Amino acid sequence: VVVRRMLSDIISSDTELVVVGTAANGKIALTKLPQLTPDVIILDLDMPEMGGIETLRRIKKTHPRLPVIAFSTLTIRGAQATLEALSRGAADYVTKPSSLGGGKSAISTIRDELIPKIKAFARPQMRKAALGASPGTAQTAPPRPRAAPPAGLSPKRAAPIRILAIGTSTGGPNALTQLLGMLPKPFPIPIVVVQHMPPIFTNILAERLTANTGHRVYECASGTVIEPGVVWVAPGDFHMVVTKAPSGSRLQTHQGEPENSCRPAVDPLFRSVADVYGPNVLAVILTGMGGDGLKGCHKIREAGGQILVQDEASSVVWGMPGYVANAGLADKVLPIDAMAEEIKLRVSATRMVRRDTGITSQGR
Repeated sequence: VVVRRMLSDIISSDTELVVVGTAANGKIALTKLPQLTPDVIILDLDMPEMGGIETLRRIKKTHPRLPVIAFSTLTIRGAQATLEALSRGAADYVTKPSSLGGGKSAISTIRDELIPKIKAFARPQMRKAALGASPGTAQTAPPRPRAAPPAGLSPKRAAPIRILAIGTSTGGPNALTQLLGMLPKPFPIPIVVVQHMPPIFTNILAERLTANTGHRVYECASGTVIEPGVVWVAPGDFHMVVTKAPSGSRLQTHQGEPENSCRPAVDPLFRSVADVYGPNVLAVILTGMGGDGLKGCHKIREAGGQILVQDEASSVVWGMPGYVANAGLADKVLPIDAMAEEIKLRVSATRMVRRDTGITSQGR
């Protein structure tokens, strides 16, 4: 009761939002849903009588396009439940602060995380309702004029790709599962990933990606030597960067200031791969809220690297990829189901580095 009241007060404090109803468990929520017709649902994953995962399953069965934001605990169990919810159709999630006593810190943390996500998913629903259309999958395009992407380099004329760097946020776990699952195993070059997630969650994500894609996926440990055939995920609350070393490129983590309100952030990783690998970088921006990755893509473009972004139709939120596409930095804008083939083309069409030691072979 206390948490529901606190969440209601936080949401209602924004003049653009209205709380149309609350429910003590999933059973009650399902009975209220047809009458309240909300634009967005905030769903606690830990409820009595009917838990969040079962409630989500039933909501998606009757209202497949209704955005659901999972509300979960910052624990191993909470992380597992959250990733399960995302795989079952939740649009995004917000973690509960360690203390939910209603203090200023807890309230501000929830407000800063939750309100932007509610608005991102609610606005498209309301726009479509106003036009008399049925609500669809939430999309958020950045407020920038669309620019034509650069001609770029043909994969056959580009510098050899020696590293694949991926940045993503909202909708990322599912997009990563789909993308990695379609890439060859083992992949001939290293893959580094920033997914906006808190501590604990990133390790669980790496374990799930390993189980679901067949790739070796690890949460990054600082000082790791980069090698082909392995995927590293930036750990929650740490930036991940690539550095040069006599024994080969290494991954380092640090707790520098958040960038774009994120830690880990995509920009630090992308800047570092541009500095270390220059034109030998292939960067991919997948679905995500906000503009993280845009500055890093500028650096990669300046260094002569290649950039692919996910298209609007297949993104949960077209924020991060939209900013890069609209800035004219993308070599191609692709649906998620076509991304793996394009990556394979660009890697195999160039000289592929087998080891991070300069030993190469000519790709076909």
